[in-house]
Amino acid sequence: MESSGISKGVRVTGTTRDKLQSTLRSQYEAGASIRSLAKSTGRSYGFIHNVLVESDVQMRGRGGPNRRKAS
Repeated sequence: MESSGISKGVRVTGTTRDKLQSTLRSQYEAGASIRSLAKSTGRSYGFIHNVLVESDVQMRGRGGPNRRKAS
């Protein structure tokens, strides 16, 4: 079991998924990254992303350094 209480690879449906959506949404809106949420729950980046999209969360833009050449 992971910290989310859901074993890796187990299908998450129903009220369990609703609770997970609520938890992930609040953590994401508080500033947690998708990668950090994936690591803490033991789920994949794609799974976390899909759960957040399903919960109609406002997704943040991509961060990181700009690769454009300085002018």
